[in-house]
Amino acid sequence: MNTESLQTGPKRRWPIVVVTALVSIAVAIAVGEWLGWPFLAEPLQRMLSEKLDRRVRFAVDADQMPTQVKGFQIRFVGGVRLVAPALEVAAPAWSKSPHMLIARDVVLDLRYVDLWRAYRGTPLRIDNLKAAMVDGNLERLADGRSSWQFGPDRTVTPDALAEPMPNPLFGNLQVSSGTLRYRDVPFATEVEVRLSLDDGNAVATAQTPPKNTDTAVVIAKPGNVLKLNATGRYRALPLKLELVSDGVLPWTTDEAHAVPVGLTLNATVGRAELTFKGTATDARHLNGFTGRFSLKGPSLAAAGEPLGVTLPTTPAFRTAGVIVRRTDSWYVVIDDATVGASRLNGAFTYETGRSVPLLSGRLGGSRLLLTDLGPVVGTTAITTTTQTAIAPTTTTTEAPTATPTIKTMTTKTNAATNKSKGLVLPNRPFDLASLRTMNANVLFDIDEVDLSSRFLEPLRPLQGHLQLQAGVLSMSNLSARTGEGKLAGSWRLDGRGSKALWNVDLRWDSIKLERWIRQTRTNNAPPYVSGRLHGKTALQGEGRSTAEILATLKGTFRAELREGTISHLLVEMAGLDIAEGLGLFLTGDKTLPVQCGVADLVATDGTFRPRVMVLDTTDSTIWVDGSLSLAKEALDLKAVVTPKDFSPLTLRTPLLVRGTFGNPVVSIEKGPLTRTLATSFLLALVNPLAALIPLIDRGDADEAKVGAAGCQALIQRSYTRRPAAVR
Repeated sequence: MNTESLQTGPKRRWPIVVVTALVSIAVAIAVGEWLGWPFLAEPLQRMLSEKLDRRVRFAVDADQMPTQVKGFQIRFVGGVRLVAPALEVAAPAWSKSPHMLIARDVVLDLRYVDLWRAYRGTPLRIDNLKAAMVDGNLERLADGRSSWQFGPDRTVTPDALAEPMPNPLFGNLQVSSGTLRYRDVPFATEVEVRLSLDDGNAVATAQTPPKNTDTAVVIAKPGNVLKLNATGRYRALPLKLELVSDGVLPWTTDEAHAVPVGLTLNATVGRAELTFKGTATDARHLNGFTGRFSLKGPSLAAAGEPLGVTLPTTPAFRTAGVIVRRTDSWYVVIDDATVGASRLNGAFTYETGRSVPLLSGRLGGSRLLLTDLGPVVGTTAITTTTQTAIAPTTTTTEAPTATPTIKTMTTKTNAATNKSKGLVLPNRPFDLASLRTMNANVLFDIDEVDLSSRFLEPLRPLQGHLQLQAGVLSMSNLSARTGEGKLAGSWRLDGRGSKALWNVDLRWDSIKLERWIRQTRTNNAPPYVSGRLHGKTALQGEGRSTAEILATLKGTFRAELREGTISHLLVEMAGLDIAEGLGLFLTGDKTLPVQCGVADLVATDGTFRPRVMVLDTTDSTIWVDGSLSLAKEALDLKAVVTPKDFSPLTLRTPLLVRGTFGNPVVSIEKGPLTRTLATSFLLALVNPLAALIPLIDRGDADEAKVGAAGCQALIQRSYTRRPAAVR
């Protein structure tokens, strides 16, 4: 035997053996791929059950769930593709649900790159999932345990509890019919969703993903109508939702290559009702969400509750317009918004992708009634309304945790309490925490702002710049016109602390009182007061409500009346001049020129006291002294009239205005009047005509002139200090 052939024979055969083995493996794989590796069903069930710590099955009893797919198949070339008559994943041991998921006629596609990313810690993305029927139960308890967490129970951080349930990631999701029950205790949500399709066959086809994308695009087949109904509670608010679309919305997609699907939505969440008709391209993120909407409810706060957007408590509202969703932003154009008697419009952007959401845009309209938005600054609403907000509280479950609950503030309660105490200033607490949940940057320009008073002329127009930044609400570039004059200035509410810090800086120029204050009188009588009002104020305060802020006010207030007149009858009545008052009553009221009118007040701890408060006319000079307390809502004012002329019959004595804002009492100072009447009575005993002597007032022209000179000097001094731009 040739020794060389013995040595080289095996070397020559090993490539043949290797090739034969590889071919055999390739054939085995090809056969396995062709058959779908049916023998792997049982081992795969056992492996997944052990890894997930749940029972996993790829088939269920046929009499319980008839299927179209007759056997299990799985393929590994190009990715993992699983086809099964059914897929059942059991509920966790702590759950009372019969199962977590049951699906019929399942087709599941996974890409290896997604499996690798999931292995590295990112959420698993399912490239494609189709099922004829799905029945699921998703749960999250107050301690953080959830049915979609597999394996042993893990500790959940408070930050994770503060976020809603994470949505699964899908490239394409197609379900013909199904029911999903979703219960999230930390977010006070419990919803049952039912969906169905008119066509029970395949309802959509997956198009080859565009280049450089990892997302399938779903093309809905004509004639397929998806119907979805949801009922339950969302963030503890009652929920009812009905959605009808022209086809299946892709669960997530590449917006640049998306195919819009028409849809109609009717939803009631809490007290808000929403209708929408338009298109969308992404069911998970609502991307490509474009169309017309209408929204209505008993209060604007009702519209903000489901979205977590802080809006004021108002009267009933309704609004309509166009809404567009792009990535992390909502764009809204409001054609018409009716809030109570107000008529508004605007265009806004709400950016949710920021660390703090930002609302920006413009607000306009033909009319705004102040009482419609009065609760924004803490005033009492017209009717009983409730402001709802999500706030953390401690639950009674196994482990304390931050759990959303509903806090309710009823404005009627505060109003009733105030009324019982004789108070009128609004004491409803500010929701300062809500000022820190979002930022805002809004320009407004409203044609008419009604001050909700039948005595005051509206502001026409009102313009300004509203900003909310890190808990600080401010109004700058404030400009308004009324009574042929103008109002300008700014205000600021700092809500970063436990108490709000408020300051205002306003000035008003050339406001005609006879226009601004409506003074309708009979018989064409002249207005009680006329002239042009000028002035300014700078005030600061702090507190947890409007009443508390007003009770701590400090600063100055100054007003001047120029080119003015005042009712002669009012002046004589203030001075208790019986003779002249009776004469004016018989002949008709006339006006007196106001030579000087000024009110210069200083506020300390919520109490205003006049440094000078005087009205000088050709007939008399009226001096006012005393105090006005916003802390106690109390009045203690005294008006003294100094006549300049002779009067044969007068009961000259100071007028007093006392009591509370809710119950003021006008009286006269009894001491001087008693002495006058006593003297008159004693003289009447001597001679009846002598009784008139104490009632004769010769006037004090010198004292009045001194007061008038001081008044004029004060006005002139303030005028010379006034900036030229506001003269």
